[in-house]
Amino acid sequence: MGNVLYLDCASGISGDMFAAALLDLGASEARLRDALASLPLEGYEVRVSRVKKAGIDCCDFDVVLDEAHENHDHDMAYLHGDTGGHDHLDHHAHGCHEHHEHRGPADIDAIIDAGQLAPRACEVAHRMVRVLAEAEAKAHAVPLDQVHFHEVGAVDSIVDIVAAAVLLDDLDIDRVIVPVLVDGCGTIRCQHGIIPVPVPATLNIVQAHGIPLSICKVTGELVTPTGAAIVAATRAEHVLPARFCVRRTGLGAGKRTYERPSILRAMIIEELADNVVTPLPPEKHVEHARPTLDAAYEGPVVRLECDIDDTSGEVLAYAAERLRAAGAREVHWAPIFGKKGRPAWQLQVIALPEDVERLEAMIFAETTTIGVRRWTCDRTVLAREETVLETPWGPVRAKRVVLPDGTVRTRPEYEDAATIARREGIALQQVMAAMPSA
Repeated sequence: MGNVLYLDCASGISGDMFAAALLDLGASEARLRDALASLPLEGYEVRVSRVKKAGIDCCDFDVVLDEAHENHDHDMAYLHGDTGGHDHLDHHAHGCHEHHEHRGPADIDAIIDAGQLAPRACEVAHRMVRVLAEAEAKAHAVPLDQVHFHEVGAVDSIVDIVAAAVLLDDLDIDRVIVPVLVDGCGTIRCQHGIIPVPVPATLNIVQAHGIPLSICKVTGELVTPTGAAIVAATRAEHVLPARFCVRRTGLGAGKRTYERPSILRAMIIEELADNVVTPLPPEKHVEHARPTLDAAYEGPVVRLECDIDDTSGEVLAYAAERLRAAGAREVHWAPIFGKKGRPAWQLQVIALPEDVERLEAMIFAETTTIGVRRWTCDRTVLAREETVLETPWGPVRAKRVVLPDGTVRTRPEYEDAATIARREGIALQQVMAAMPSA
């Protein structure tokens, strides 16, 4: 059974961002370069490097075009200013000169078939081309077999399509989950003039394939047609498992500069079973119950602590996310004042004794601290269990605990209640108030 890939597209998605994120997940750069070298395609080189976005270390996948194929992809003044006359292509923005060749879907399919790609990678690449071709045919009101357009024909877009397919195959991805695509607003320059964001091809893709879309207040194109086509061609699911473990995380950098950092987060996740246990007896039957320790929470814990005054909030948030995913029981940031009254943060991590060494190593790797304090703590833990509460909108997981006086307290899981509120378009408080007593 293959791996499950979760894409967090809160800052959009493009072909280069996707390729970079999968390389950061551990996909083979050597295998990718071999596959690209086998294509009958010239006029470019691929550069893979590390860059920082908002202080966060990311992988960068850059298709560098030669002078004959150069475009205005990263030229923000061109994309949003009044410099006239060039084309908008997908990939990042894909402006290109008019003398470039126009390739149609059959031409791109022939290039893919001529390369030495694994069967699964070849199939996915062809699906991406088909998705893009159908979107462009609809946008320009021409039959599919008459589509000749820059968007798929551009060298960098072809490289992105093949790279995405090869890296998915290399990581053995058989499920992709994308809850929502977040695009910007405003306008962007294209071959035909100034067009609105989301651009027509992207809208056609999300419409045709039922991909959830959200629009943020960033002025600019966050989701490119190639990015949307990747989501469509992988037949991405749109609902995350209720519980899962994050096995690996990859960060792919985009090229454009907007107020929202251009980062695509990709995670290899493992779905966890709900493991719902038999509910406790009703409250009236547990008057004399006393708390007992759940085996999963038995024994002491270790508190890890350090002070940090030279790291950005984004880096700290990412570190906390990584620590939680790695098994930390709790992760807290507390504002403090350091030497000479400088504002700083105190990181507090609660860990099981067997996880201390691993989590300490992660703290040193993900923050700028040079020392970690630790205390072993005894604790009193109430007996607890997971149960399910029925609501008018469906089941909600909840946690029940027994207090020292024998009474029972039940609290619904926030994420389940919030999911219902968003789906039904109602207030969270309305969902919480509808919870049955337990």
